[in-house]
Amino acid sequence: MRIAMLSPISWRTPPQHYGPWESVVSVLTEQLVSMGVDITLFATGNSKTSGKLKWVCKHACSEDPSLDPKVWECLHISNLMENAHQFDLIHNHFDFLPLSYSGLVETPMLTTIHGFSSDAILPVYRKYNAQSYYAAISEADKNPDLDYSATIHHGIETSKFPFSPDSRGYLLFFGRIHHHKGVFESIQVAKQAGKKLIIAGIIQDEAYFKEKVEPYIDGETVDYIGSVYADNKSKVLGEADGLLHLINFDEPFGLSMVEAMACGTPVIAMRRGSIPEVIEDGKTGFIVENIEEAAEAVGKLANINRGDCRNRVEKQFSVTRMAQEYLNLYGRILAERENDHH
Repeated sequence: MRIAMLSPISWRTPPQHYGPWESVVSVLTEQLVSMGVDITLFATGNSKTSGKLKWVCKHACSEDPSLDPKVWECLHISNLMENAHQFDLIHNHFDFLPLSYSGLVETPMLTTIHGFSSDAILPVYRKYNAQSYYAAISEADKNPDLDYSATIHHGIETSKFPFSPDSRGYLLFFGRIHHHKGVFESIQVAKQAGKKLIIAGIIQDEAYFKEKVEPYIDGETVDYIGSVYADNKSKVLGEADGLLHLINFDEPFGLSMVEAMACGTPVIAMRRGSIPEVIEDGKTGFIVENIEEAAEAVGKLANINRGDCRNRVEKQFSVTRMAQEYLNLYGRILAERENDHH
């Protein structure tokens, strides 16, 4: 089975700090290669993989302002499509754009839909619904207009997130600094609960940061530590009493919650999107409806067994489980194509 794995080129695969889609592509690729699958990763030229690497764009678009993303995305995708005949299956993690090429190649395409940036992109998914294969990353993120071949939750390499039995007394916000992610709400909750808050992540919305976040940063009660690189990630996650995930949008999955739980850190999250699929309320964290409930939940974090958080990730969100489910899906798609040709 020869698989072409198409990664985005916004960041390196795997990313050095931020890049959730590239992160998932990387752990999936490495796991499948270790299981003996023949994988060619189409990503940026500075990406790292134990599979084969093919690239046209040397650096990630978000890291090199001289690159025009649209130009390099087109070159990147066409590089795979022009070589599609060399593969049994294309696994697309690049959103809707590659679908517009899918009718021009014989090779079947599976698209993992990592969330819908807006309803405006749905026409492309609708057009290719009948001749393509879609995987959802959560039940919550499924669109009723589309047919899905599977729902496959993300998995992580648990060995990269060592279990931390003891925390260091602070709350953590971990993610991009944007209204969607609820940074301001996390600050309010930490204040109400009288706990220190550490904020980690890239600033995605400068105006929001300046207005809603920066005024509260004093280095004592609220500390902003910037984007955390891979080698430091598990320490920051594992030493927190709890992760605050007070989102203002219907999140399709939420990788940081799984990474935190792997380290033993429970999560307090708003009941939106996929949250109930990730958090076991009362067991690996608390699912809340508003700021007041979140502040109240902070006082109950000590009741959560950190070992239960780790166990849930090992059972439900391991990379081996994710890779096996994708492998089963590849097999089903290829068998279906085989039958159609007879």
